[in-house]
Amino acid sequence: MHVAELYIYPVKSCGRVSVDSVTVEPRGLAGDRRYMLVDEKGRFVTQRRHPRMALLRVEHTDRGFTLRAPGMDSLQLEAALLSGPQRTVSVWHSEVEALVAAESINAWFSAFMGFPAQLVFMDERCERILKAGRGEPGDQVSFADGAPLLLISDASLAELNRRLARPVTMERFRPNLVVSADQPFAEDGWQFIRIGEAEFEVAWACTRCVMTTVDPASGDKDRGGEPLATLGAFRRVREGIVFGQNLIPRRLGRVQVGDRVELLETL
Repeated sequence: MHVAELYIYPVKSCGRVSVDSVTVEPRGLAGDRRYMLVDEKGRFVTQRRHPRMALLRVEHTDRGFTLRAPGMDSLQLEAALLSGPQRTVSVWHSEVEALVAAESINAWFSAFMGFPAQLVFMDERCERILKAGRGEPGDQVSFADGAPLLLISDASLAELNRRLARPVTMERFRPNLVVSADQPFAEDGWQFIRIGEAEFEVAWACTRCVMTTVDPASGDKDRGGEPLATLGAFRRVREGIVFGQNLIPRRLGRVQVGDRVELLETL
């Protein structure tokens, strides 16, 4: 087994960036979900309620990222905000202090979203601890929903697509690591793995939501609720419908496409 694809999502719930190699940090992959959109009350904004966010594309540049959206001029974004006003923002159970981007940037996002929005950044002072009962004391996470990283095998997607009338791409599920594996859902039985220089705890299965029904190409939700409806027929557990495994870094370092996935412990 090996890493087939690596992705970061610089702005939560917006487009992905494919990378050949990346550093694993305590909060996840470097540059992954360090930016997030919030509304006037400081609450996080995602495709769950605003599927049009799927149309916000992100590209790497020498200094950071370029964002593109239909009908909009492109927006240049630094890889990290080094300064700016702070405000309290909320994402699920967490409230943290984040840096607020410049007014020109917020105006761009507000124009696209159709309501007042701000882009905020998680710097090193912004500490978000994992939800109680997850991981170990002191484990941190970015603006991702609940875990530092998400892993899915290509074999798992192939099995899902075998059951679907219209196949979907891996983009629907927004993983950081796509692993080439022989057996579908083999990742369900992993406990600790090594990839490149890094090691990970395979912490819990990822419960899936309505975001998986948003077509990344159009920003439209599937009228039949697919692929979530089909997943629910064979991947439902007590916690919900699961697809993919959440990871917590236990040894930091560099990972890259082509790295072998070594099983250190299995269930």
